[in-house]
Order: sequence, then structure tokens, then C-alpha cells
Amino acid sequence: MDTEILKQLYTQYVGSEPAEIVQLPASGSNRHYFRLSGEQSLIGVIGELPEENKAFLYMDKHFLEQGLPVPKVFAESDDKMAYIQEDLGDTILFNAIEKARKTRVFGEEEKRLLSKTIRRLCEFQFKGADGMDFSYCYPASEFNARSIFWDLNYFKYCFLKATGLEFNEGQLEDDFQHLADVLLRSSSATFMYRDFQSRNVMIKDGEPMFIDFQGGRKGPFFYDVASFLWQAKANFPNSLRQELLKEYIDELKKYKYVDVDYFYSQLRHFVLFRTLQVLGAYGFRGYFEKKPHFMQSVPFAINNLRSLLNEPYVEYPYLTKVLRNLVNMSQFTDDLQKHMLTVKVMSFAYKKGIPNDNSGNGGGFVFDCRASNNPGKYDRYKPYTGLDAPVIKYLEDDGEILTFLSHAYELVDASVKRYVERGFTNLMVCFGCTGGQHRSVYCAQHMAEHIFKKFNVKVELVHREQNIEQVFTPVQK
Repeated sequence: MDTEILKQLYTQYVGSEPAEIVQLPASGSNRHYFRLSGEQSLIGVIGELPEENKAFLYMDKHFLEQGLPVPKVFAESDDKMAYIQEDLGDTILFNAIEKARKTRVFGEEEKRLLSKTIRRLCEFQFKGADGMDFSYCYPASEFNARSIFWDLNYFKYCFLKATGLEFNEGQLEDDFQHLADVLLRSSSATFMYRDFQSRNVMIKDGEPMFIDFQGGRKGPFFYDVASFLWQAKANFPNSLRQELLKEYIDELKKYKYVDVDYFYSQLRHFVLFRTLQVLGAYGFRGYFEKKPHFMQSVPFAINNLRSLLNEPYVEYPYLTKVLRNLVNMSQFTDDLQKHMLTVKVMSFAYKKGIPNDNSGNGGGFVFDCRASNNPGKYDRYKPYTGLDAPVIKYLEDDGEILTFLSHAYELVDASVKRYVERGFTNLMVCFGCTGGQHRSVYCAQHMAEHIFKKFNVKVELVHREQNIEQVFTPVQK
């Protein structure tokens, strides 16, 4: 690509020619980026769409006037097709939180960056809209029914059809219309970034700087919140999302009255819409343009969609049915099974040794039930196990085992929740008593049923001394 125009702009601004011009890795857009080094390091940009470049240049100037964190443009070509701007470095937020994304353990520094970003997003949406001429926006000046259907059809034709899933197009379009109606009841005069995600945030001197906003338009603030917190490969745990949503709402209250219940109820519709839009983009870039980077993100987006469907969207019954069929297709569930948590719950006798952990992870919880009253010391209970009614009644009437189990539930629940969030695949929970027949069997059985009911994960139950095994297989909702 001819970079002569960038060289001229650099020389015009700096007063000397660049010593080196290096093209930077391509992003998802059609613009080309270069780092020009010499007396000063600057970023050069060459676009392919005049309207898109004009939108960026106008918005950048406007946002700077509003005191918002965007790179400053220093010089531009007469035809607006090339410009040079401030070099923000090489650290994007997506990479700054890479370790946390992979482990799903977000420390104080990662949370600080995310908190600053979500709060500045709110500022960006309101201050950015103040005095903006939205007619410069490209390809649309506002979020409206037409743009909604562009994205929904993008999903339908570029992703849904590409999977080979059969569906009734008429019924699907009816629910698309219902979804559009729900989304449009949230119209507002704020700036909608549209592609606000951690790849479009640079970190300079510890502060977030926003880039690639040229596709923005007037629209509801819900969209950007959904886009950021449910970004497919960001892999945010739900607990972190909830923390950041509280931060965002706290900032939002500076600009308008917030009905918190309505905020959450409306947000989930935008999360669904954004997830479908993203899948459409991944389908086009992956299935049709054969770009593997985008296909690698599909499982993350499918997992987001699967989680969303755990709480039914009663407004869109047919769409929900199609999406359930989609996430349960073997091409998506096979990978899910490999990464699903399996909790192995065992009862055992201490005199025969604590069970080994065959997963290779070194074991997990071992609870000692021997402090509770033992029905085994009475002859009438010796023929029975902790699965039989006489023993169950004895233990529950005594009550000690119930208190013991309630504490065990609390400890194990916390671990199962974090294991699921972090993508761990094995957890072991063992209950031991003198003979592995009464107390430990009762506790292990109840723990297995409790975990399966609460978390819908795979549970393997083994009463070792009784030679009894049971598997609780999760149902994909």
C-alpha cells in the first residue's frame, strides 16, 4: 500500500521525515494502520470509505472538545482518506486483562481498569452526545428499526443458516419484529458507540482511551453496556459483570433518574440482541471470509447465549426455541462437554482410607461426619444405610447432621460457583464416617442432589463401601 501520503502528513506536522513506517496488524475494519517513528511516534491511518473517515474525523474533534479520552488527530489529507494521530502505545484493555480472562480471576488492577472504563463509557455516552451533529454518523445516524433488522438478518443469513439448522423463517421474522419493538422503547439521545468492547480501549499511563468509534450513532445506552460486559472472548464471570453494572448505574445516576429494576429488565433484551449481532459478524468473517480468528470466538458467544436462555425470553417464544436448538447442536455441545464441570461426591469409611482423586488434581473437600451421633451403634439400624428411611429419620430427628450439612453446603457452593466461572472441569467432595454406611452415605447423597439441583452440573456419586454409583447428568435448557 502506498504510504506516501502518510509520510507527507508526518513531515508537514513534525518538520522532518519519519525514520520508519511499519504497518500494524489488521483489525476487524477495512482501515489500515501504520506506526511512523522518528522525532515523534505517530499513528497513520488510511481508510477505504470516505464517509467512514469523515465520521471519525468529525467525532474525534467533537469528543476532544468535550474532554473525552480519544486520540488527537494532528493532520489529515485533503480528501479525508488519510490522517495521522496520537500514538497511544500498544496496550489494549483486552490484552491488559489477558491473564484474568484466561483464569477468570480478576485482581484489583484488572478490576480498576474495568471500573474506570465502564464509568468513562457512561460519560462518553452523555457528554459525547452533547452538541453532536449526528448527520455525520456512518452508515446510520441513529439506532432504528432498519438498523435492528440489518443486524438480525445478518445473524439469520450469515450464522444461523450457515449452521444448517432448519427453522420457519416467517415465525422467526415475527419474533424479530417483537424484539425490535422492545429495543426501540429505550430510544434516547445519547451517543451509542455500537462496538464498545475491550479491543477498542487502549491503556495509556494507566487510563482508558477510546478508539474505533466511527460506527457510532444516536441510540440507547443499554447497547454499549451489553456490548462491553458480554463481549464473547472477554470471558467475564457473572459476579464481575454484576459489580461493573453497579458501577455503571452509579455513574448513570449523575445524568438521569434510574429505575434500577427497569434497567436490568431492559438490558437483558439488548444483551440478547448484541449476542445475535456478534454471531452474525463471526459467521460472516469466519464462515464466508474464512478468518479463523473469528471462528475461535464463536464458542464464547454460544456460551453467552446458552446462559441467557436459562431465563426464558417469553416475549419471543419461537426465537427462543430456535436458539435452544442452536446451542444444543452437536458442533457446539461437543466442545461444551469437554469443559463442563464434573463434581465427584463420595462416601467412605475412614478405616479403609480416604479416596484417591483419579482426575489428577489432588483431591478436594473431605468432610468428617464422625462427630455426629452414629446410628450404627444401635442394632436396629445396622441392616440399613444412610439411604434408608429408618436411618434418615434417626439422623434428621437428631438434627446434628442437618447443621453439619448446612455448613458443608455453604463451603462447597462457593467452590462450585467459582469452578464453573473459571472453567474448571473437576471437583471432588468426600464424606467419611466410621463404616461408610450411615452418616457419610446420608451426607454424600444429599450433597450430590443439592449440587445438581442448584448448579445443573454433572455429578458422579459413589458410595464406595456400599458399591453404589449414580450419575446426575445436566439437562441443556
